[in-house]
Amino acid sequence: MRYGPFTPLATTGAFALLLAAPALYAQEVLEVTGRDSHIEADFEEIHRVGAITGESWEMFASVKKVGFDAAGNLYVFDRIGGGNSGDARIVVFDAAGGFVREFGSAGEGPGEFRDPDNIAIMRDGTAVVEDNGHDAYQIFDPAGTFMRMVRMAETGSKVVVVTDVFPDPRGGALYKPRDGGGAGDGAAPGSRPVTRIGLAGEAVDTDTVAVGWQPSRGGEAIEGEINFLGGKVSLNDLLGNFAVPSEFEPGLLLGVLPDGGLVYSDSSAYALKITPPDTPEVIRIISRPFRPEPVTESIRKEYGEKRAGRRRATGTASGTTAEGASVPIGLSFRMPEPTFFPEIPVLRGLSTTWEGRIWVQRRGEEPESDGPIDVLTVAGDYLGTLRSDAAKMPDAFGPNGMAAFIELDEFDVASVVVRRLPETIR
Repeated sequence: MRYGPFTPLATTGAFALLLAAPALYAQEVLEVTGRDSHIEADFEEIHRVGAITGESWEMFASVKKVGFDAAGNLYVFDRIGGGNSGDARIVVFDAAGGFVREFGSAGEGPGEFRDPDNIAIMRDGTAVVEDNGHDAYQIFDPAGTFMRMVRMAETGSKVVVVTDVFPDPRGGALYKPRDGGGAGDGAAPGSRPVTRIGLAGEAVDTDTVAVGWQPSRGGEAIEGEINFLGGKVSLNDLLGNFAVPSEFEPGLLLGVLPDGGLVYSDSSAYALKITPPDTPEVIRIISRPFRPEPVTESIRKEYGEKRAGRRRATGTASGTTAEGASVPIGLSFRMPEPTFFPEIPVLRGLSTTWEGRIWVQRRGEEPESDGPIDVLTVAGDYLGTLRSDAAKMPDAFGPNGMAAFIELDEFDVASVVVRRLPETIR
């Protein structure tokens, strides 16, 4: 089943509501042309790292994230263990692809990882590791030497919702979007805040710098229990009544601009919201006249069949039992039937270059496929569109037009390719 990108929206009420609320605070709304002007994806390859066999530093287990510093050095976050293992490392390569250093290992002490979920690379080469096992951000200097830990903020949530972290180009802080769907996480109902996390002290200093909209989640809770050391705990209690997102629910897509301002999308519409540094006030909305797809009964049926097939393939149709290496853990659960957001969002991805260009990935012809990538400026200038079959969204942007792409071969062995973008779209 294929769905065209220009199908009219059958139910325009939700779409109008999504645009109306943020516009109360906007100074201007700019609508860009709906006609695509295609850009050739002529990206020069600079270097490639990662191999099936070779030195230990060039064989990656599972590349979770990559980033650049201002010198063009590439940082590869290689998560070796699964689950909440602390077995991870950061491998650094210079601007020509030469090995520089690696650092990080599992352990209980400062500078050792317990459950590292994410990294952010500052422009001076400082690496910040988000380590939920330590409930802290671990900071390493540009030489890879551990400097200090900064305690995370208390949220009161019983469940950790893993979201990305973004370095502040000005240094000394991170940006982190938060999911407001969990009970007791401090987020206002119906909102997804973006927090600026200051790292100067012993504990983080947090400030809300954007407030995204979140759809209501009225689905059933996950039912079940976990048997641990002879005791039983309700999954509902353990997860704090965490609300499962609806299928096709629009995510909070975020990019950080060179001055520390933000661009984000929080609805099913094509609406990019711009905020200046350190304030949640939306000063500009950039849109294109593409409308969300209505979720029809045939889409629900097709998606349900695929979901049931995935459950059968993974053995999670009704539950599972896991035996740990030393402690038996019995887990049984029933996943609720999916609920559906009424529209399939137009946008699937958003990122920003070091020079301030906004890259926006639209949905493809299938509901869950990646489509073409638009390139725009913060002022609302449309620079063109990269065809979906010619380019993918970079996993990280760097200085001087550098962009990194994580690739997997036929054996799922990861490598990282660094290419240089044309000046017109940097």
